[in-house]
Amino acid sequence: MTTRAERVVLTGASGFVGSAVLRGLVAEGRTVAVLLRETSNTRRISALLDRVTVIRADIGDLGPADEALRAFAPDAVAHLAWQGVFGADRNDPIQLGNVNASIDLYRRARAAGARRFVGLGSQAEYGPCQDRVDESVPTRPTTLYGAAKLSTYWLLDRLAAADGGSFAWLRLFSCYGPDDDARWLIPSLVLSLLAGKRPSLTAGEQRWDYVHVDDVAAAVIHLLDSDATGPFNCGSGEAHPLRDIVSGIRDRIDPALPLGLGEVPYRPDQVMHLEAGIDRLAQATGWAPRIPLDTGLDAVVGWYRAQATGSGSAG
Repeated sequence: MTTRAERVVLTGASGFVGSAVLRGLVAEGRTVAVLLRETSNTRRISALLDRVTVIRADIGDLGPADEALRAFAPDAVAHLAWQGVFGADRNDPIQLGNVNASIDLYRRARAAGARRFVGLGSQAEYGPCQDRVDESVPTRPTTLYGAAKLSTYWLLDRLAAADGGSFAWLRLFSCYGPDDDARWLIPSLVLSLLAGKRPSLTAGEQRWDYVHVDDVAAAVIHLLDSDATGPFNCGSGEAHPLRDIVSGIRDRIDPALPLGLGEVPYRPDQVMHLEAGIDRLAQATGWAPRIPLDTGLDAVVGWYRAQATGSGSAG
């Protein structure tokens, strides 16, 4: 069943995925409220802030936002905010705070009238996998980040079952696109090659699933408009050799640039084949990824090149 969510509360709107979701919601004429901390860097969404309701609140302390949430009267919530997504933070106790904050947001949103709640999960909930992963694969997270995401899913699922809410959880695999955080592989590689550097890399025999951020945003919006419940994987549904991705990025910038393939050893727990099974999401909502990897990489390289030459906007 499809019920268009006209009034949507969005958390994490200033982030990479959140900003894409916000652009999609605004483009479709939805009425949107974004929860933003006073210290949020709103560079990615500055051009949209006069078209949305801004509720200033910290996701870890939502009490001051209650009145504004009730006044906005949301149909649905897209909860993307999460602290500690990089490096060592994935095993930091800060992850536990994300669980409590998500539960608190759900309860306050329901009290404000929200019927539908969609949260953003992660492939990390499955733990290390070496093949195509669908939602039937056992969840065995090996980081606090993955365990916190999985715990949040189960707690929200049980809360929704108890109070009659409608809840879905989107497990995101590797995502890419223009203006991503430079700590991830694709943007760091593009920036390195644009600077004429030789990046040190593994042999690149891994096969990884990369989905464009605009396709992820479309998946979130499809779920907001759906009554489908449970966890759903979000990826491209295709695994590409990492060596081909790396070489393709290099060739778009300068085919003569050297690549340090094989200079970095594989980690003992290296994932060699990670591919999202996306049939469940497609069947439940009609969503399908629309941006081929080649097209997406063209856009990524073009965006970073424009920033480097000063011909593009960072907003």
